[in-house]
Amino acid sequence: MPYEFFEHKADIGIRGTGRTLEEAFEEAAKAMFNVMFDISKVGKNLEIEIRCDAPNLEELFIEWLNALLAERDINDAVFAHFKVEKLEQLDDGRWVLEAKAYGERFDAEKHKPEVEVKAATYSQLRVYFNEEEQKWIAQCVLDV
Repeated sequence: MPYEFFEHKADIGIRGTGRTLEEAFEEAAKAMFNVMFDISKVGKNLEIEIRCDAPNLEELFIEWLNALLAERDINDAVFAHFKVEKLEQLDDGRWVLEAKAYGERFDAEKHKPEVEVKAATYSQLRVYFNEEEQKWIAQCVLDV
């Protein structure tokens, strides 16, 4: 499974995995939105561009997830499909991410919200390459 949940006492931990760092970020975004809604019921008629930057990969991961939550609120939308188009380290050491999120306007009857995610947090935050499994892993705890 490309994304999964892990145990946490008060909140919900998510973990995205992929052959590439981009895939791990995309899968973590799916995990976050699947906490809130059944993402299999979300269409693709809304496209939002996301750009964020941070001094390191871990902070970039949090910026990415929180930018998606902000767009959810700004656009009254749900997202289920993500495409990280650029994720790289700049010459000055900062990391930059450019991506698109696809979804649709929120419809309470169709999307049946389950849990409200307030933010992605720094709790149990890790972004790393697992040598044994040959995959990238990006994880954190969501404040619900």
